[in-house]
Amino acid sequence: MKLRREDTVQIIVGKDKGKRGKVQNIFPKQDMVVVEGANMIKRHIRPRPNVRQAGIVQQEAPFKSSKVMLVCTHCDRAVRVGHRFVEDNRKVRVCNACGEVID
Repeated sequence: MKLRREDTVQIIVGKDKGKRGKVQNIFPKQDMVVVEGANMIKRHIRPRPNVRQAGIVQQEAPFKSSKVMLVCTHCDRAVRVGHRFVEDNRKVRVCNACGEVID
């Protein structure tokens, strides 16, 4: 997967199209990501002793990772990501638009 936690991504489809947010959680086996402040759903939580808040709670639901694009820190736009090996044989992510290393 080309995304990591704390990456800034832009949503490219759906009701939140155009919004940007940080990746909070990644589920690689399901190919899904949770983006901060996007794809909000309402959950009905029953009051229990160990639940901090009961009632109707809004929280983020996971997206398919194909519905988001990484935002390049150098050119500040949603871009496709490639990979490249640097001098010390490390594999790094590269912006396909400007060619800069993202990691």
